[in-house]
Amino acid sequence: MNPPAVRSRLARRTRAAAAAGAPPLPLALCAAVALAAAAAVPPAWALDRGADGFYHTGSGIRVKTVAFINVNVYEIHHYMKELPPAKTKAAVIDMDVDKKIGFKMLRDVDTDKIKNAFREGYERNGYTNTAKIDKLLSAFSGDEMTEGHWTSIVYSAATKKTTVTVQGGGTATVDGIDFMKGTWSIWLGKFDQPKLGDALIGLIP
Repeated sequence: MNPPAVRSRLARRTRAAAAAGAPPLPLALCAAVALAAAAAVPPAWALDRGADGFYHTGSGIRVKTVAFINVNVYEIHHYMKELPPAKTKAAVIDMDVDKKIGFKMLRDVDTDKIKNAFREGYERNGYTNTAKIDKLLSAFSGDEMTEGHWTSIVYSAATKKTTVTVQGGGTATVDGIDFMKGTWSIWLGKFDQPKLGDALIGLIP
């Protein structure tokens, strides 16, 4: 309930009390009650933590053009344990907190195409540690990423490790804040679908 509505309701009650012969509430007390009631109601833009303690900062759909037709490749979601000081993609990349990305395939895609997309993303953003990249991509061990399968990428601020888990594939863990930033830059840095990166931070106040 917003403050004007609270004050209006209190005013109606005060007039009714006066009509019944009760002494009116002091104006200052009415104002204090109104402000307290309004403060108890979270603003519409407030972002709540989930049951796991993470904030869901946004979601989107990865779209690729195949033979002049736009196709949906995967849906993707982003989560953070703490919110950045500014609502920018760069701030989210740089923030050294627990965070995670999850994406679900919306169509079957050859695993090699997914690996190449990761490599292109790292290269586009200037990340060149091939040993770390290869270690992460070793988790994509099957021949195909099947529709409906999930991939999770989780960064731990305590251990400075990024872990990828691929449904139907494997798991790999890579050390370093540098690698986390390089990985998050795939979607939030230089990207051929910048509106998707915008969507992944769209729920941040």
